[in-house]
Formats: sequence, C-alpha cells, structure tokens
Amino acid sequence: MAGSCLFCQIARSATSTRLLYADERVVAFPDINPSAFRHYLVIPVEHVATVNDLKRGVDDHQLVSHMLNVGQNLLSRDAPESKLYRFGFHQPPFNSVDHLHLHCFALPYIPRWKHMKYISLGSIGFIEAEKLLERIKPLEPIGS
Repeated sequence: MAGSCLFCQIARSATSTRLLYADERVVAFPDINPSAFRHYLVIPVEHVATVNDLKRGVDDHQLVSHMLNVGQNLLSRDAPESKLYRFGFHQPPFNSVDHLHLHCFALPYIPRWKHMKYISLGSIGFIEAEKLLERIKPLEPIGS
C-alpha cells in the first residue's frame, strides 16, 4: 500500500510538491485545494493509514503531538495576522487519502461554506487534534 500512496511519495520527496517543513518523522506542505486563508497538511513519513490505526501509547501520542507542533509553528510563522487557527483529522469513512494527515487552518475558511467538510460528528467526521491526543494519551502507570 505504501508504495502506491501519494502521501508516501510526497514524504520521500518523490513528487514536485513544495515542502514547507521536513524532518525524520514528518513533512508538511500546502493543501492542493485549500479551504482556508492558509491550509497546510502535516503527514508522518512512515505510512499510517488513518486515525483508527493509532494506538493509545507513547509512540503514537508523540507522533501526533509533533505533527500538531509543526502545524502550529508553520501557521504562526506564515499567518500571524490570523485570529483563529484549527487543527484536526478526518476520520473514516470521511478521509480522502488513506495516509494520516493533519489539516492545519489559519481561518477564515475560503469560501465560507468549506467549513462543512470539517464538522465533528462524534466518532466519524472530523476530530480536533487535541481530542485525538486525549484519545491516544498513554495510560498512567499504576501507583503514580
């Protein structure tokens, strides 16, 4: 699957996609069809299909935390005049690409109706990054 995955190809720099950020764990790039004043995607270099493939634990929590941190830093650098930012993931069956990707928005949505694609519908639809982090937060060790 990873060999034919477009986002895996982007993560390996095998496309002409302009990267805004890259390290050994994640890459970031502008969304090809932006829904907001600034709309970036942050993806893991390693293929992870969807939020449903993330497990409660340190490794996945650190990955999503890092993705969020990268997105926040990019938007504060590139859209400091925005008053509102939003960060989240589509959940199956509403994800458009089967490679985990964090949507990073500097609002407003452009056009305004585009916000409809990013509505939370409980366990489906769009999940805010902070809610996902809570869902995969490592359990406290007994006795701490």
